[in-house]
Amino acid sequence: MQLHTVQTSVHATASTALPTAPLRDPAAPGRLGLLLLCIVVLWPLMVWAEFKPWLLFDERSMRATGRFLSDFVPPRHDAEFLRLMLAETWRTVAIATVGLTLAFVVAVPLALLSTARLSISALTGRMAAGPYVLRQATRWVAIVLRSVPELVWALIFVRVVGLGPTSGVIAIGIAYGGMLGKVYAEILESGDPSTTQALLRNGAGRLQAFLFGTLPQCSTELVSYTVYRWECAIRSSVVLGFVGAGGLGQQLDNASKMFAGAEASSILLIFMLLVGLADRLSAWLRKELG
Repeated sequence: MQLHTVQTSVHATASTALPTAPLRDPAAPGRLGLLLLCIVVLWPLMVWAEFKPWLLFDERSMRATGRFLSDFVPPRHDAEFLRLMLAETWRTVAIATVGLTLAFVVAVPLALLSTARLSISALTGRMAAGPYVLRQATRWVAIVLRSVPELVWALIFVRVVGLGPTSGVIAIGIAYGGMLGKVYAEILESGDPSTTQALLRNGAGRLQAFLFGTLPQCSTELVSYTVYRWECAIRSSVVLGFVGAGGLGQQLDNASKMFAGAEASSILLIFMLLVGLADRLSAWLRKELG
């Protein structure tokens, strides 16, 4: 009898200590309301963008797609064409690499000038008027550079320097310079300021504070983002080829205009392989740096 009473007491205590879980998710109404709000906001935007995905499955669209894809098989793979593609692939990588190098040269001064972390006047509180105006002006320069797409920059410089890789290099350098400058500044600002501030307070210059205080703790993230942007530059260099900047993009544009589906297919396959190799290389570098 006493044992039965103890068991009953234990079961009663357990049922009191472990309340039953609610049968309904208390956050469900909020999630549903957020979903409805997204639909209400996105619907007029899709109407204005004339987004009609069902047209892809129209009978005429499917027939045109079939004819277009049938020209891709088999891809062109003769020796003369592959030699040309090898040269243009190397040209594409060169455009991306030199363009990113130019972007790096543009981005580093922009990042250093727009980073308040390296300001000596800000150590005592409010930044002085001169450095503040300089930093704001630098940030606006970075905004202007990255707000214009690299394709538009390429169109401008094709008319200045003529057809060829030079316009593509300059376009990537300017557009990516603004992007890198902005992100570099944000990465530098996100680090621990104590070491940098200690160096500045003890008489170190801005360059010394950057090299020995800010850069060591941010170097891995800076290199990782730079490698990612190099991968993006390879993709951009192909697109820039459509406006005469050379490389695989220009060959793809020529093949499309001549309705040479086999050549276009080969170029697309090479481009996919190139981007895949760039992705693997960037992943390996991030792993090594991490």
